[in-house]
Amino acid sequence: MPEGTKTIATNKKARHEYFIEEKFEAGIVLTGTEVKSLRQGRANLQDSFAVIKNGEVFVHGMHISPYDQGNRFNHDPVRVRKLLLNRHEINKLIGLTQKKGFTLIPLSLYFKKGLVKVELAVCRGKKLYDKRQDIAKRDAAREIERRMKDSSR
Repeated sequence: MPEGTKTIATNKKARHEYFIEEKFEAGIVLTGTEVKSLRQGRANLQDSFAVIKNGEVFVHGMHISPYDQGNRFNHDPVRVRKLLLNRHEINKLIGLTQKKGFTLIPLSLYFKKGLVKVELAVCRGKKLYDKRQDIAKRDAAREIERRMKDSSR
């Protein structure tokens, strides 16, 4: 993350479940109580995904907990939220997602210069054997680190 950004939530499961092809930064349309709740760090991107509908991008399944002092002005925690991208980026996303097997997944939610931003990725789903290869690589790297540490002692 660049300097001046504060991460609110990350989607760790996305990096395990998908190959990330390309990333985009998008703004998001929020209500006042949603922003206050995000400042407390109360968001979850676990099962969220984005959809392009009528030339606009919407994120589904993003959970932002209700604000404690929000009373009757509180928001629906899992409502559909609009993402703010320019026309060129939306056209590029439409072209990429029309290919078979590609989907839009939010990777992280963060503050950048006081504004809430979403890191949106064009992803392709991993097969079970791909996940196993990633786990094997990670375990091998961990074992190498462990041996390097032991040999230096």
